[in-house]
Amino acid sequence: MEKIRDIMTEEVECCTLLDNVYEVSLKMKQLNVGAIPIIDQEKLVGMITDRDIVVRGVAEKHPGSTKVEDIMSNDLITVTPDSSSKDAAKLMAKHQIRRLPVVEEGKLIGIVSLGDFAIRELTDDQAKEALTEISEQNYNGAQH
Repeated sequence: MEKIRDIMTEEVECCTLLDNVYEVSLKMKQLNVGAIPIIDQEKLVGMITDRDIVVRGVAEKHPGSTKVEDIMSNDLITVTPDSSSKDAAKLMAKHQIRRLPVVEEGKLIGIVSLGDFAIRELTDDQAKEALTEISEQNYNGAQH
């Protein structure tokens, strides 16, 4: 069975607790990504997504100078590099998330996303089903 270490992205751009929402937004734009892990002395302490910025930042009238820790998610679901792709896909479906930080001894060592699964053409039917479930629920639950 395929392990997360085989499909994760290892070079992950991060921000720290010293960064503000504007700086994180700028990094997202430059990298063309929708999520940035937040680290503190190499330890993963949170994740901030473009959705967090909109829902917890802009919609609540926080300025760009707001500290990232004020709007980041800090109740994170993570996996280890030795987790199976099947288990990771199940976690993603259960928690309705599109990205999983890969952590070893509290340190961020990579990230795995729905796209990583898609390009690997998973042969595991359960993993495919879990990923389909995330996409369908997010699409059907989206409000326009």
